[in-house]
Amino acid sequence: MASEAAASSISSFPRRLAMESNALLWFRKGLRIHDNPALDYARRESNNLFPVFVIDPRYLHPDSSAFSLGSTRAGINRIRFLLECLSDLDSSLRRLGSRLLVLRGDSDPASAICRIVKEWKIRKLCFEYDTEPYGQELDRKVKIMIVRLGFLKDFASKHGIEVFCPVSHTLFNPADVIGKNGGKPPLTYQSFIALAGKPEGPLEVTYSELPPVGNVGESELLTVPTIEELGYKEMIEEEFPPFRGGESEALRRLKEVLKDKEWIANFEKPKGDPSAFLKPATTVLSPYLKFGCLSSRYFYQRLHNVYQIVGKHTSPPVSLLGQLLWREFFYTVAFGTPNFDQMIGNKICKQVPWREDEALLVAWREGRTGYPWIDAIMIQFIHWEKGRDVFERLLLDSDWAINNGNWLWLSSSAFFNQYYRIYSPISFGKKYDPDGKYIRHFIPVLKDIPNEYVYEPWTAPLSVQRKANCIIGKDYPRPVVSHDTASKECKKKMGEVYAKDRSMKSCKKESSKSATLRKRKK
Repeated sequence: MASEAAASSISSFPRRLAMESNALLWFRKGLRIHDNPALDYARRESNNLFPVFVIDPRYLHPDSSAFSLGSTRAGINRIRFLLECLSDLDSSLRRLGSRLLVLRGDSDPASAICRIVKEWKIRKLCFEYDTEPYGQELDRKVKIMIVRLGFLKDFASKHGIEVFCPVSHTLFNPADVIGKNGGKPPLTYQSFIALAGKPEGPLEVTYSELPPVGNVGESELLTVPTIEELGYKEMIEEEFPPFRGGESEALRRLKEVLKDKEWIANFEKPKGDPSAFLKPATTVLSPYLKFGCLSSRYFYQRLHNVYQIVGKHTSPPVSLLGQLLWREFFYTVAFGTPNFDQMIGNKICKQVPWREDEALLVAWREGRTGYPWIDAIMIQFIHWEKGRDVFERLLLDSDWAINNGNWLWLSSSAFFNQYYRIYSPISFGKKYDPDGKYIRHFIPVLKDIPNEYVYEPWTAPLSVQRKANCIIGKDYPRPVVSHDTASKECKKKMGEVYAKDRSMKSCKKESSKSATLRKRKK
């Protein structure tokens, strides 16, 4: 499927290298063949190529203490999606005369990588740059260990080990954008767009073959494991979403999306129907971007090509290309903001005294709020970090920068300051889906409730509830809070926080003016 993503030249690995040159290609997010600079560099600079994925216990090992089936950080659906991505990647590599080498990372991936660098006499270590704190820490550990290896082994000290980690998970290098802004991340979408400019195009190359895998000695190698082999036994096929992981599926879906040029040209994010589920109002490509099965640069280029053909089209921030740039904006701010994923210690986040209510959180998380439109509404005054944690675990396309950025935005903790704009869990859904088809599909117990009550089933007379075989408070919960009361309380407390924030900024401004005047007098 790599040929779907590249334009012209067919390349094979260079056999002209005289001395043995082993390259280790560490797959992390860029789980693809197309537009993969780390892969391209590794295959050009090596006689033997070792494509490796390390099983990270943080994301893949079962955690029985978690609130849903899965690991400490990921739900079972995302784990399954990742395994499908790896299987597809292995198939693509095998067609090119290579294969994916899967290793156990019993402590963490960094230790496993450094061990095989030493055992396999690796000269070049190639992997995609990761902007997230966890990935950055892994990179730091690997580079420190590599430096130490240089003093331990003759092959390392004599020839050195080159580390090549290009930025290819995003359209832009976040550090470059931040550098253009005087060392600070741009905090508005418009300022980001002005600074970022135009991204580089994807690599226009396909491969007829790759260098062979070298001697791996006695290393414990695995094939891509199944869900059951990872230790998950309670599998029910119907529980899984209808989205299959992998580069092949990503490129197939992209090809289908690109067929409808009129839809791409007219795409406008606020006007999409959020109740559409049989045919979603979006591309559904976000999980493929998250795992790097689809190159953001390649996606950008293909959208740009469509715009050139159709002529008239929507523009950022509401256009489809604009949505891709939103991803870049959050990646950039997240990269340049310490403690971006929490309130305390986060300079751009309002310090809100969020209410801690575990019962409300569980009701929201488990779809028992009593508000049918989206029984996951977060009108209640609960810390945004709690909702973020649920999404981080359960969403297929959970992305650290985007997930945190959106929760900061929608909680009015950062970026967006119109805290008084609160969506109604009743009227908002009716606007798009007056018959409640979305509700009836995902909450079958409400399927026979008449249209006039489906968004507020607690208002239905008891006779109507009996006829629909759905007694509120028994078959479906009553609302966990009064929306009117909860929203008023939320606006009141947020208003107090914003007023305090304005006062503090005013004091700092006056203090700065006074200091400047004192300096001038001296």
